[in-house]
Amino acid sequence: MELAYYSDYAVRLVNTEQPERGGDTLTSVEAVRELFGVAQQAARRATDSDVTRLRTVRSRLRAVFEAADAGDEVLAVDLLNALMMEFPVSPQISGHEFRDDNGRPKWHLHIADHAANATAGFTATACMGLAFHLTELGVDRLGICEARPCRNAYLDTSTNRSRRYCSDRCATRANVAAYRARKRLESERSNRTDRTAETAETAQESSARGDR
Repeated sequence: MELAYYSDYAVRLVNTEQPERGGDTLTSVEAVRELFGVAQQAARRATDSDVTRLRTVRSRLRAVFEAADAGDEVLAVDLLNALMMEFPVSPQISGHEFRDDNGRPKWHLHIADHAANATAGFTATACMGLAFHLTELGVDRLGICEARPCRNAYLDTSTNRSRRYCSDRCATRANVAAYRARKRLESERSNRTDRTAETAETAQESSARGDR
């Protein structure tokens, strides 16, 4: 499994909460286990305590994304470093999952799971993946969706670093909202222009009657 894959762990955890909507799906052991995806062996260790632990980690990871989104690279790196110091990883070389055409192992770095609990294992994995993404592609590749009230975290993998939304759905909703706002503004400007013209015309008529 490549290190880049692990960065999605951080996104999945952060996006279990919708702070501006008051939503939170991280409410049970089952929800914790779903976060692990295909890593079912690690997920089986999850307990009720991991719900609270992961919520704390979630807040700290969101702070990393928010700092990066605000352009504060140093703060984003400092926050992520603090997490990695608290939740260290144990890398190892692995090749048992993948074989090339000749049957030889495809050696790659793998994060060994020797953590004391599910939260520690998940957090170490998420932070390592996020650190790899950040150092390879840049801090500005970490973002927060601009579509209110979404505010989901995302990883920008676009070629021109142009991503602003977490999904096509949010992008469409934001574009529709912007279009409607422009139409309202155009309508208001048109109405003001019409009223101004009517006022000027009335003034001219009054002036003409006064001259007579």
